[in-house]
Amino acid sequence: MGSASSMLTQYDIEEVQEHCHNLFTQQEIVSLYQRFCQLDRTAKGFISADEFLSVPEFAMNPLSQRLLKMVDGLNFKDFVGFLSAFSAKANGQQKIQLIFRVYDSDCKGKVYFNDILEVLRDLSGSFMSDEQREQVLTQVLKETGYSRDSYLRLDDFVKIFGNISLRMEVEVPVD
Repeated sequence: MGSASSMLTQYDIEEVQEHCHNLFTQQEIVSLYQRFCQLDRTAKGFISADEFLSVPEFAMNPLSQRLLKMVDGLNFKDFVGFLSAFSAKANGQQKIQLIFRVYDSDCKGKVYFNDILEVLRDLSGSFMSDEQREQVLTQVLKETGYSRDSYLRLDDFVKIFGNISLRMEVEVPVD
């Protein structure tokens, strides 16, 4: 798996499959590898931020700048690991971990009021004023037992989002 232009061996496929907790079939991993190679235009073995932005759906995502911090420079194994949270087979905990990472932009394991506010700003754009966003967020935190001064850890996200059905899925086309 060193060079993006090399072929995957059965061992590579099984290693990647294990890395992503068997959330993708071997056939899906081969398809993802083909897509990875298409994105890795210079065959360096990893995908740059610019290459990710060449995917229109990614570039149009209101959270693309936050996601870019998570995906810039991923090799194939980590690329599949990142995408595994979007597998139909991924459980709620795996999806919540990814959501937490989006909010935890400094990777310190804590999400503060302003972190959530920034994501809300990215998602709502000009449809809401800063004041409206702050009011909504303050109310949601209050209803879940937190305050504006609280910070949330991953286990708090699990507590808050644990009973919500999260539909974060990407279909992997298989030839």
